[in-house]
Amino acid sequence: MASINTDLSDLRAFVAVAERGNFSAAALEIHLSQPALSRRIAKLEGALGVRLLERTTRRVDLTAFGRNFARRARELINEFDASLLGASELSARVAGEVTVACVPSAVTHFLPEVLRDFHARFPRILIRVVDQGASDGLSSVIRREADFGLNYIGAQEPEVEFRPVLTEPFVVACHHAHPLASRSELRWADLAGHDYISVARASGNRFVLDLALAGAPELPRPFCEVRHIMSVVSLVEAGVGIAVVPRLALPRQGHPLLTAVTLVDPAVTRTIGLVSRRGQLLSTAAHQFYNAILARGEDASLTG
Repeated sequence: MASINTDLSDLRAFVAVAERGNFSAAALEIHLSQPALSRRIAKLEGALGVRLLERTTRRVDLTAFGRNFARRARELINEFDASLLGASELSARVAGEVTVACVPSAVTHFLPEVLRDFHARFPRILIRVVDQGASDGLSSVIRREADFGLNYIGAQEPEVEFRPVLTEPFVVACHHAHPLASRSELRWADLAGHDYISVARASGNRFVLDLALAGAPELPRPFCEVRHIMSVVSLVEAGVGIAVVPRLALPRQGHPLLTAVTLVDPAVTRTIGLVSRRGQLLSTAAHQFYNAILARGEDASLTG
Protein backbone atom coordinates (compact mmCIF):
# COMPACT_ATOMS: atom_id res chain seq x y z
CA MET A 1 0.00 0.00 0.00
CA ALA A 2 2.95 2.35 0.60
CA SER A 3 3.66 2.49 -3.11
CA ILE A 4 0.34 4.24 -3.72
CA ASN A 5 0.81 6.74 -0.87
CA THR A 6 -1.90 5.55 1.51
CA ASP A 7 -1.92 4.01 4.97
CA LEU A 8 -4.02 1.83 7.25
CA SER A 9 -5.91 4.81 8.65
CA ASP A 10 -7.19 5.66 5.17
CA LEU A 11 -8.33 2.06 4.71
CA ARG A 12 -10.09 2.04 8.09
CA ALA A 13 -11.88 5.27 7.15
CA PHE A 14 -13.05 3.84 3.83
CA VAL A 15 -14.20 0.54 5.36
CA ALA A 16 -16.18 2.42 8.02
CA VAL A 17 -18.05 4.36 5.32
CA ALA A 18 -18.57 1.21 3.24
CA GLU A 19 -20.04 -0.64 6.22
CA ARG A 20 -22.25 2.16 7.49
CA GLY A 21 -23.31 3.62 4.13
CA ASN A 22 -23.23 7.00 5.83
CA PHE A 23 -20.46 9.55 6.44
CA SER A 24 -21.78 10.86 9.76
CA ALA A 25 -22.15 7.37 11.30
CA ALA A 26 -18.71 6.34 10.01
CA ALA A 27 -17.08 9.51 11.36
CA LEU A 28 -18.63 8.89 14.78
CA GLU A 29 -17.45 5.28 14.79
CA ILE A 30 -13.78 6.07 14.08
CA HIS A 31 -13.72 9.35 16.05
CA LEU A 32 -13.09 11.73 13.16
CA SER A 33 -14.87 14.86 12.02
CA GLN A 34 -16.79 14.49 8.76
CA PRO A 35 -14.43 16.85 6.89
CA ALA A 36 -11.42 14.83 8.09
CA LEU A 37 -13.13 11.62 7.03
CA SER A 38 -13.93 13.07 3.60
CA ARG A 39 -10.28 14.07 3.17
CA ARG A 40 -9.12 10.53 3.95
CA ILE A 41 -11.53 9.08 1.37
CA ALA A 42 -10.47 11.64 -1.23
CA LYS A 43 -6.80 10.84 -0.54
CA LEU A 44 -7.45 7.11 -0.99
CA GLU A 45 -9.41 7.63 -4.22
CA GLY A 46 -6.66 9.88 -5.52
CA ALA A 47 -3.98 7.31 -4.71
CA LEU A 48 -5.93 4.54 -6.45
CA GLY A 49 -7.03 6.72 -9.36
CA VAL A 50 -10.64 5.50 -9.20
CA ARG A 51 -13.89 6.46 -7.48
CA LEU A 52 -14.79 4.19 -4.59
CA LEU A 53 -18.06 5.81 -3.53
CA GLU A 54 -21.12 7.26 -5.24
CA ARG A 55 -22.55 10.03 -3.07
CA THR A 56 -26.19 11.14 -3.27
CA THR A 57 -28.15 13.52 -1.07
CA ARG A 58 -29.65 10.58 0.87
CA ARG A 59 -26.97 7.89 1.04
CA VAL A 60 -23.56 6.65 -0.02
CA ASP A 61 -23.15 3.61 -2.28
CA LEU A 62 -20.05 1.71 -3.32
CA THR A 63 -18.98 1.69 -6.94
CA ALA A 64 -18.31 -1.69 -8.58
CA PHE A 65 -14.58 -1.23 -7.92
CA GLY A 66 -15.34 0.04 -4.42
CA ARG A 67 -17.28 -3.13 -3.50
CA ASN A 68 -14.37 -5.36 -4.43
CA PHE A 69 -11.78 -3.08 -2.86
CA ALA A 70 -13.77 -2.78 0.39
CA ARG A 71 -13.64 -6.53 0.94
CA ARG A 72 -9.90 -6.62 0.26
CA ALA A 73 -9.30 -3.63 2.54
CA ARG A 74 -11.19 -5.22 5.41
CA GLU A 75 -9.27 -8.48 4.97
CA LEU A 76 -6.01 -6.51 5.16
CA ILE A 77 -7.17 -4.72 8.33
CA ASN A 78 -8.28 -7.99 9.93
CA GLU A 79 -4.96 -9.64 9.09
CA PHE A 80 -3.06 -6.71 10.59
CA ASP A 81 -5.14 -6.77 13.78
CA ALA A 82 -4.80 -10.56 14.04
CA SER A 83 -1.02 -10.26 13.75
CA LEU A 84 -0.99 -8.12 16.88
CA LEU A 85 -3.38 -10.26 18.92
CA GLY A 86 -4.08 -13.96 19.31
CA ALA A 87 -7.29 -15.29 17.73
CA SER A 88 -9.10 -15.72 21.06
CA GLU A 89 -8.04 -12.28 22.29
CA LEU A 90 -9.11 -10.71 19.01
CA SER A 91 -12.57 -12.36 19.28
CA ALA A 92 -12.95 -11.05 22.82
CA ARG A 93 -12.12 -7.49 21.66
CA VAL A 94 -14.40 -7.38 18.61
CA ALA A 95 -17.35 -5.14 19.50
CA GLY A 96 -20.32 -3.70 17.68
CA GLU A 97 -24.02 -4.12 17.05
CA VAL A 98 -25.84 -6.32 14.55
CA THR A 99 -29.51 -6.04 13.58
CA VAL A 100 -31.08 -9.11 11.98
CA ALA A 101 -34.62 -9.21 10.54
CA CYS A 102 -35.72 -12.80 11.09
CA VAL A 103 -38.93 -14.73 10.42
CA PRO A 104 -40.41 -15.84 13.79
CA SER A 105 -40.16 -19.60 13.21
CA ALA A 106 -36.41 -19.28 12.68
CA VAL A 107 -36.09 -17.18 15.84
CA THR A 108 -37.81 -19.89 17.89
CA HIS A 109 -36.19 -23.04 16.56
CA PHE A 110 -33.01 -22.08 14.68
CA LEU A 111 -31.32 -19.04 16.22
CA PRO A 112 -31.04 -20.04 19.91
CA GLU A 113 -28.05 -22.34 19.42
CA VAL A 114 -26.37 -19.88 17.08
CA LEU A 115 -26.81 -17.04 19.56
CA ARG A 116 -25.51 -19.07 22.50
CA ASP A 117 -22.33 -20.15 20.70
CA PHE A 118 -21.76 -16.75 19.11
CA HIS A 119 -22.09 -14.87 22.39
CA ALA A 120 -19.56 -17.18 24.03
CA ARG A 121 -17.09 -16.35 21.26
CA PHE A 122 -17.88 -12.64 20.82
CA PRO A 123 -19.15 -11.39 24.20
CA ARG A 124 -18.93 -7.69 23.24
CA ILE A 125 -21.18 -7.87 20.18
CA LEU A 126 -24.83 -6.89 20.70
CA ILE A 127 -27.31 -8.82 18.53
CA ARG A 128 -30.67 -7.19 17.85
CA VAL A 129 -33.14 -9.75 16.49
CA VAL A 130 -36.19 -8.16 14.87
CA ASP A 131 -38.78 -10.93 14.53
CA GLN A 132 -40.99 -9.99 11.58
CA GLY A 133 -43.11 -11.62 8.94
CA ALA A 134 -41.40 -12.41 5.66
CA SER A 135 -42.50 -9.29 3.75
CA ASP A 136 -41.76 -6.87 6.59
CA GLY A 137 -38.39 -8.51 7.24
CA LEU A 138 -37.36 -8.20 3.61
CA SER A 139 -38.41 -4.55 3.57
CA SER A 140 -36.30 -3.89 6.68
CA VAL A 141 -33.22 -5.18 4.87
CA ILE A 142 -33.92 -3.20 1.70
CA ARG A 143 -34.55 0.00 3.72
CA ARG A 144 -31.25 -0.51 5.63
CA GLU A 145 -33.08 -0.91 8.94
CA ALA A 146 -31.39 -4.31 9.38
CA ASP A 147 -27.87 -5.41 8.48
CA PHE A 148 -29.25 -8.59 6.94
CA GLY A 149 -32.17 -10.97 7.33
CA LEU A 150 -33.09 -14.61 7.67
CA ASN A 151 -36.03 -15.18 5.37
CA TYR A 152 -37.64 -17.48 2.81
CA ILE A 153 -38.47 -14.75 0.28
CA GLY A 154 -36.21 -12.33 -1.57
CA ALA A 155 -34.40 -14.62 -4.00
CA GLN A 156 -36.10 -12.92 -6.97
CA GLU A 157 -35.47 -9.33 -5.81
CA PRO A 158 -32.84 -7.61 -8.02
CA GLU A 159 -31.43 -5.50 -5.16
CA VAL A 160 -31.12 -8.44 -2.76
CA GLU A 161 -28.54 -11.20 -2.42
CA PHE A 162 -30.13 -14.45 -1.21
CA ARG A 163 -27.79 -17.13 0.15
CA PRO A 164 -29.57 -20.41 1.01
CA VAL A 165 -29.07 -21.67 4.56
CA LEU A 166 -31.42 -24.65 4.81
CA THR A 167 -34.35 -26.27 3.03
CA GLU A 168 -37.22 -27.58 5.11
CA PRO A 169 -40.42 -29.47 4.26
CA PHE A 170 -43.97 -28.51 5.08
CA VAL A 171 -45.53 -31.12 7.38
CA VAL A 172 -48.94 -31.86 8.85
CA ALA A 173 -49.10 -30.64 12.44
CA CYS A 174 -51.46 -32.68 14.64
CA HIS A 175 -52.30 -32.94 18.29
CA HIS A 176 -51.08 -36.29 19.65
CA ALA A 177 -54.67 -37.39 20.22
CA HIS A 178 -55.76 -36.66 16.65
CA PRO A 179 -56.56 -39.72 14.43
CA LEU A 180 -53.99 -38.63 11.81
CA ALA A 181 -51.14 -38.38 14.33
CA SER A 182 -50.37 -42.11 14.10
CA ARG A 183 -49.82 -42.05 10.32
CA SER A 184 -46.25 -42.24 8.96
CA GLU A 185 -47.16 -39.98 6.02
CA LEU A 186 -50.17 -38.18 4.64
CA ARG A 187 -51.34 -37.00 1.24
CA TRP A 188 -53.11 -33.69 0.80
CA ALA A 189 -56.28 -35.62 -0.06
CA ASP A 190 -56.13 -37.31 3.36
CA LEU A 191 -56.70 -33.97 5.06
CA ALA A 192 -60.22 -33.60 3.66
CA GLY A 193 -62.92 -33.97 6.28
CA HIS A 194 -60.71 -32.81 9.15
CA ASP A 195 -60.85 -29.39 10.83
CA TYR A 196 -58.13 -27.51 8.98
CA ILE A 197 -56.41 -24.30 10.14
CA SER A 198 -54.47 -22.06 7.77
CA VAL A 199 -52.51 -18.84 7.71
CA ALA A 200 -54.22 -15.97 5.90
CA ARG A 201 -53.55 -15.18 2.25
CA ALA A 202 -51.32 -12.23 3.21
CA SER A 203 -48.83 -14.66 4.80
CA GLY A 204 -45.64 -15.52 2.94
CA ASN A 205 -46.11 -19.19 3.89
CA ARG A 206 -49.58 -19.19 2.35
CA PHE A 207 -48.07 -17.78 -0.84
CA VAL A 208 -45.48 -20.58 -0.95
CA LEU A 209 -48.17 -23.24 -0.51
CA ASP A 210 -50.61 -21.70 -3.02
CA LEU A 211 -47.83 -21.43 -5.62
CA ALA A 212 -46.72 -25.04 -5.12
CA LEU A 213 -50.27 -26.39 -5.22
CA ALA A 214 -51.70 -24.30 -8.05
CA GLY A 215 -54.26 -26.42 -9.88
CA ALA A 216 -54.03 -29.36 -7.46
CA PRO A 217 -57.40 -30.98 -6.71
CA GLU A 218 -58.96 -31.76 -3.33
CA LEU A 219 -57.18 -29.15 -1.25
CA PRO A 220 -58.54 -28.78 2.29
CA ARG A 221 -60.80 -25.84 3.05
CA PRO A 222 -59.83 -24.05 6.27
CA PHE A 223 -62.46 -23.35 8.89
CA CYS A 224 -60.09 -20.89 10.60
CA GLU A 225 -57.41 -18.49 9.31
CA VAL A 226 -54.86 -16.59 11.38
CA ARG A 227 -52.10 -14.18 10.45
CA HIS A 228 -48.97 -15.86 11.85
CA ILE A 229 -47.71 -19.43 11.56
CA MET A 230 -46.84 -19.60 15.26
CA SER A 231 -50.49 -18.82 16.08
CA VAL A 232 -51.50 -21.75 13.89
CA VAL A 233 -49.18 -24.01 15.87
CA SER A 234 -50.69 -22.79 19.16
CA LEU A 235 -54.21 -23.66 17.94
CA VAL A 236 -53.07 -27.13 16.86
CA GLU A 237 -51.44 -27.63 20.26
CA ALA A 238 -54.78 -26.75 21.88
CA GLY A 239 -56.50 -29.48 19.84
CA VAL A 240 -58.54 -27.09 17.69
CA GLY A 241 -57.58 -28.70 14.37
CA ILE A 242 -54.73 -29.74 12.08
CA ALA A 243 -52.52 -27.56 9.89
CA VAL A 244 -49.77 -27.66 7.28
CA VAL A 245 -46.74 -25.76 8.57
CA PRO A 246 -43.00 -25.53 7.87
CA ARG A 247 -41.05 -28.12 9.85
CA LEU A 248 -39.07 -25.35 11.53
CA ALA A 249 -42.27 -23.99 13.10
CA LEU A 250 -42.52 -27.12 15.26
CA PRO A 251 -40.20 -28.38 17.99
CA ARG A 252 -37.86 -30.92 16.43
CA GLN A 253 -38.57 -33.69 18.93
CA GLY A 254 -40.01 -34.58 22.30
CA HIS A 255 -43.03 -32.23 22.37
CA PRO A 256 -45.72 -33.67 24.68
CA LEU A 257 -48.67 -32.56 22.54
CA LEU A 258 -47.58 -32.06 18.92
CA THR A 259 -46.79 -34.52 16.14
CA ALA A 260 -45.33 -33.73 12.72
CA VAL A 261 -46.40 -36.09 9.91
CA THR A 262 -44.61 -36.24 6.56
CA LEU A 263 -46.68 -34.69 3.76
CA VAL A 264 -46.54 -36.06 0.21
CA ASP A 265 -48.36 -35.98 -3.12
CA PRO A 266 -47.07 -33.37 -3.52
CA ALA A 267 -44.31 -32.67 -1.03
CA VAL A 268 -43.69 -28.94 -0.56
CA THR A 269 -40.54 -27.26 0.76
CA ARG A 270 -39.31 -23.76 1.47
CA THR A 271 -35.73 -22.50 1.50
CA ILE A 272 -34.63 -20.15 4.26
CA GLY A 273 -31.67 -17.98 3.37
CA LEU A 274 -29.61 -15.00 4.40
CA VAL A 275 -30.80 -11.86 2.64
CA SER A 276 -28.70 -8.73 2.33
CA ARG A 277 -28.56 -5.69 0.08
CA ARG A 278 -26.68 -6.49 -3.10
CA GLY A 279 -23.11 -5.22 -3.00
CA GLN A 280 -23.32 -4.32 0.71
CA LEU A 281 -20.22 -4.60 2.89
CA LEU A 282 -21.24 -5.92 6.31
CA SER A 283 -19.51 -4.63 9.41
CA THR A 284 -17.01 -6.95 11.06
CA ALA A 285 -19.55 -7.84 13.75
CA ALA A 286 -22.34 -8.45 11.23
CA HIS A 287 -20.02 -10.44 8.97
CA GLN A 288 -19.08 -12.73 11.86
CA PHE A 289 -22.73 -13.35 12.81
CA TYR A 290 -23.69 -13.87 9.15
CA ASN A 291 -21.04 -16.60 8.87
CA ALA A 292 -22.13 -18.17 12.16
CA ILE A 293 -25.68 -18.56 10.84
CA LEU A 294 -24.38 -19.95 7.56
CA ALA A 295 -22.28 -22.54 9.38
CA ARG A 296 -25.22 -23.58 11.57
CA GLY A 297 -27.36 -24.04 8.46
CA GLU A 298 -24.79 -26.35 6.94
CA ASP A 299 -24.99 -28.51 10.08
CA ALA A 300 -28.79 -28.51 10.28
CA SER A 301 -30.81 -31.38 8.87
CA LEU A 302 -34.43 -30.40 8.40
CA THR A 303 -35.22 -32.06 5.11
CA GLY A 304 -36.80 -35.13 6.63
